[in-house]
Amino acid sequence: MIGQTEQTPEQTRDRGGLSVTQQALDAQTALLPYALAVFSVSLPAYVWAGSHAENAVWMSGTFAIFAAAWGAFYAVVNWLKRPEARTNLALRGRLQILSGLLWAAAVAQMSAFADGAGLAREPLLLVSLAAAIVVIFFAASWLPSLLILGSAAVAGPLFFLFSRAETRELANIAWGAVALAMALALIVNRILRSQFALAVEREALIADRAGMVDAANKLARSKSDLVATLSHEIRNGLTGVAHVLSAAVGHNGRSAPSREQLAAALDAANDLISVLNTTLDSETAEAGRLSVDTRPFDPVALIRDLVLLNRPNASAKGLEINLHVSPELAMAERGAAIADVHRARQILANLLGNALKFTVRGRVEARIELTASGRLAVEIADTGPGLAADELERAFEPFNRIERTSAGTSGAGLGLSLSRQLARLMGGDLTGHSAVGVGSCFRLELPYDVNALPDRDGQAPEGAAPAAVERHALRVLIAEDDALNAAMLRAVIEQLGHQVVHAIDGRRAVDLSKVCEFDLLMIDGRMPNMDGPAAIAAIRTLDGPMRHVPIVAVIGGDAAEAMECTQAGADAVLRKPVSVGAVARAVADAIAVERDEPQIRVVA
Repeated sequence: MIGQTEQTPEQTRDRGGLSVTQQALDAQTALLPYALAVFSVSLPAYVWAGSHAENAVWMSGTFAIFAAAWGAFYAVVNWLKRPEARTNLALRGRLQILSGLLWAAAVAQMSAFADGAGLAREPLLLVSLAAAIVVIFFAASWLPSLLILGSAAVAGPLFFLFSRAETRELANIAWGAVALAMALALIVNRILRSQFALAVEREALIADRAGMVDAANKLARSKSDLVATLSHEIRNGLTGVAHVLSAAVGHNGRSAPSREQLAAALDAANDLISVLNTTLDSETAEAGRLSVDTRPFDPVALIRDLVLLNRPNASAKGLEINLHVSPELAMAERGAAIADVHRARQILANLLGNALKFTVRGRVEARIELTASGRLAVEIADTGPGLAADELERAFEPFNRIERTSAGTSGAGLGLSLSRQLARLMGGDLTGHSAVGVGSCFRLELPYDVNALPDRDGQAPEGAAPAAVERHALRVLIAEDDALNAAMLRAVIEQLGHQVVHAIDGRRAVDLSKVCEFDLLMIDGRMPNMDGPAAIAAIRTLDGPMRHVPIVAVIGGDAAEAMECTQAGADAVLRKPVSVGAVARAVADAIAVERDEPQIRVVA
């Protein structure tokens, strides 16, 4: 088909080069001025030969037709040199073939004139045939042009040569010359197409290499910003914790730390954990490995819980915090947001936290409503310092903190960028508008189903533990090779009222399970001697009641590690770093599982 390409021009330009068809058309366009020159040089010879013909009027008409074709062809050549002509390949192809057909028609008319030229018939027919072969040569770069124009150009001279008996022998020779010219032109076309294809591949490779270089530079800048941010935040946070712990153990002759000092150290540690979690989530999202668990949930209950949790912080700063729920949502008996409830909580908690952090006086307001398009919209507005338009744009960039407003506050500058990534990953969006000296308003939009029923499971606040399936104290075996992780897990489990036995690796956990009875096992996924999946599988093959004991796999967050543990027989998966609420939910989920019909659950 005329103008058909191997790739669309947009696709080819995105890859960094031109398509084979576009290169062929460009080559043919570059040859067109030479075609004009050839026909201009050949015209005097044709006129001289035609002057010996018997019909001078017809000769003058032929010359006029030749001149008109030359003028039209010249106009087409000039148009094809324009930049806008390069983008529409189909139009270019049609124009180049139509302009070539002008010459084919001129050659046919010359042949008709030569047929009645008397003694000059044979020389003029041979001149017309030569003109047709010239057309074949200049059409060789693009295959459709070669096949169409070559056939059209040689048709006239060959027809008139074969039309009379006295020129049949000359016609056979001319036919052989035409066949040879077409064969050579096809060979040239094949070579050119191979070269064009190699050029396309080369340009694509160059474009891919440039893209990889840009990606590598972006990754290097991201890693540099990550290291700089974490270095600053970790140094400040750990320094404060170290000073308080130093006082606690009696260094430098100081007395035991006060409750205020301990609270400050705990705040610093929590800020540091928040920075690390946000940074890890941001890096995971940047690599495209962040996933969401979309399900219906009650957005009004979620935002109400978050406002209640942040009310003490607002009161401590003398701020007013309010929640406004639209009547259609407040009175609705059905309807739910369709998103990941934990990620939605993370976004809204970050927006509320930022509003309280940067607002010195005034109020923070949360508004929830349905948009005209049927989506859920949650707005967090404050009376803080506000941002200019360029500052607001930079605030959504990773590792970018606005010095004018964030001086003296902690953070990695990742909250808004990560929140927008999470919102878009769930089919929503996060936008904002702000005015300096007035305040800011950030708007989270999520999909909403007016007929869905909320899934209450997993929507409890982060710090709250679900009701335990078993109310009595449990004997819990922990298999953890890292002493600090084991100490933290032991502290959480004992805080929940259970008894703990510690095994330093998977083999020891299997040995203890053979001789002791436990109500619950919590096994780390990666340990020396025998890792978590192997230990879980070994325990599931034991004789007696321990083969059915509830098992929680404690993993570092790797999806492959979680899959290995669940396939080995774990009833629940607990991701590090652990919290009281997460451990309580994991324990309750593992105990609630019926071994005959496993129901694996993952606690984030």
